Amino acid sequence: MSQGLLFETLEQISELNGAIMESVRVRQRKLAKPEDSLGRLEILSAQLAGITGTLRPALSPRTVIVCASDHGVTTEGVSVYPQEVTRQMVHNFLAGGGAINVVARQFGLKMIIVDVGVAAELPMHMQLRSLKVRPGTQNFLHEPAMSRSEAIAAIEAGIHVARAEIESGARLLVAGEIGIGGTTPSAAIASVLTGLSAQEVTGPGTGLGLMGWRRKCQVIEEAIDLHQPDPHDAIDILSKVGGLEIGAIAGVVLAAAAAHIPVVIDSIVSTAGAAIACVMAPQAKHVMFAGHTCTTEPGHRALLSFLELTPILDLGIRIGEGVGAVLALPILETAVSTLNEMATYKEAGISYRLDANEESMGY
Repeated sequence: MSQGLLFETLEQISELNGAIMESVRVRQRKLAKPEDSLGRLEILSAQLAGITGTLRPALSPRTVIVCASDHGVTTEGVSVYPQEVTRQMVHNFLAGGGAINVVARQFGLKMIIVDVGVAAELPMHMQLRSLKVRPGTQNFLHEPAMSRSEAIAAIEAGIHVARAEIESGARLLVAGEIGIGGTTPSAAIASVLTGLSAQEVTGPGTGLGLMGWRRKCQVIEEAIDLHQPDPHDAIDILSKVGGLEIGAIAGVVLAAAAAHIPVVIDSIVSTAGAAIACVMAPQAKHVMFAGHTCTTEPGHRALLSFLELTPILDLGIRIGEGVGAVLALPILETAVSTLNEMATYKEAGISYRLDANEESMGY
């Protein structure tokens, strides 16, 4: 990976294909159905066409990229789980026993794990990409989470892995994550980018009680006061209060945007990475789909609002890993299928609706 990979990728990101999107709208008006009656499926199909530049976007093969890292801030009691659980969960993923393994198998996704900052040595495995920037972040309550160069390296690790998958044929990416303590930097990023207080964007993570939640809010608030991250400088935010896996997810999003393929984001951690990507390249927002919303993490909703994304599902999922994002894929596939496989009024031999100044046909 070269130090210029990030900037090279940013230069390749452009707007959606407006002409193709207009062609989609024209076809949708001709399909044998009341206008706009398929609701968000019509919006999703137009966006997918605009991303890929074709009326028949391929959404397969697909890869879920699970970015893994540890967080030094866990020593402040912001998680009910110890740091070593990150390593244990990665081992479980490699053995095929995680929730993300199950849903990835169910929907036929390739799955890879990227070690961008796990605070332990991991075994060689065909599903593991070892791109460790450092063994976890520093405790950002007292010092920046990482240096600017480490933040860029984390982003470039995500770009590198995503590019490799795209070059191998992937036509849709899912951005997942694993890392004990990851909701704390994610909430900090949400606070910086939205201007909301720590209390307004912080949730219980994996099960904190009231006192733990208050401590988590205090840590985030004090870290932001100490470091004063610049909300207009993505690298500054990431380096001061972010996470290595958050940086890698930002890289995955940027690589997808540069290659004109859709990426589905997942949890508050995944969405924090997407938000970091959009601070660097606002156009990257247009290749994203929010798989779901986590109602127990107010920072997730705040970041989705910042990105102007409407979640596809709301199933109360808060596991992370990419699970909710994968579950949303059938909706995207249906959006493409209805656009391309439905008959038009003419093809079906059905009388088309009358003009607005004529009597309605009642369909």
